[in-house]
Amino acid sequence: MDDFLRCLSCGKSISSKTEESYNYCTECMLKLDFKTSDLDHEEVDRCLQKILNFFVSDVNAAFTKDPAARTILEVLTSYPGIKAVLLYRIAHFFYELNMPFIPRYISDIARGTTAIEIHPGADIGSDFFIDHGAGVVIGETATIGDNVTIYAGVVLGGTTLNQKKRHPTIGNNVVIGTGAKILGPIIVGDNVKIGANSVVIDDVPPNSVVVGVPGKIISRIGEKIEKIDLRHGDLPDPISIAISSLEKRIRELEGKLLIKPDESNNDIEIQYGKYGGGI
Repeated sequence: MDDFLRCLSCGKSISSKTEESYNYCTECMLKLDFKTSDLDHEEVDRCLQKILNFFVSDVNAAFTKDPAARTILEVLTSYPGIKAVLLYRIAHFFYELNMPFIPRYISDIARGTTAIEIHPGADIGSDFFIDHGAGVVIGETATIGDNVTIYAGVVLGGTTLNQKKRHPTIGNNVVIGTGAKILGPIIVGDNVKIGANSVVIDDVPPNSVVVGVPGKIISRIGEKIEKIDLRHGDLPDPISIAISSLEKRIRELEGKLLIKPDESNNDIEIQYGKYGGGI
């Protein structure tokens, strides 16, 4: 009997998979029962009002953060990020009501239409904007604050199969550059900028700039950032900075040893592929 468990819903004996798994039988997992009598109608009204409020803030964010936005009609019909977020808001509403199947079906429709996948269980604040957005993935337990902007290819991913908090928590006023990957139940503080193609696997304190693989904090200020700009590609290159520091140090040592540097060849050449594998 140690190899069997009881279904948490109906009590039927089921085989044990893992200690951390949900323990439901197939019949209960496939059952699509939903009772409106169990609903708190005041809570339903509040959630519906939130959808309308978020609709206004999300559309307004497109105009605030994208200089290419011209008209409401253009934004609603031609911006995949706006479509995906609006469908997510509806899916999240049904998810909060514990309605089976429908939330995931809506999110799948959004993914097929926009190439953006947002799990309906994610918790996303106001003024959220996905620019372009192809390849964006936001996991089930991700939490995103207010005034967050993310670009194409960004992944807020999980790092465990356990049914617990396994996706990132993103603070307010954050910009996440193209192709960045934020993995695991880490916390990214307020007023953070994450550079394109960075891979972030550790907590990021507020008011920081992160770039690289794995992501490294390259600057941090003690003052609050008043306004998040869109210059996610205009970030320092830590490799170039390191090479420049090494070159400066070599020149200082040559000066101490009275070695005259060869001024005719001061450039560092970087070769790749067939004719070279590095510096």
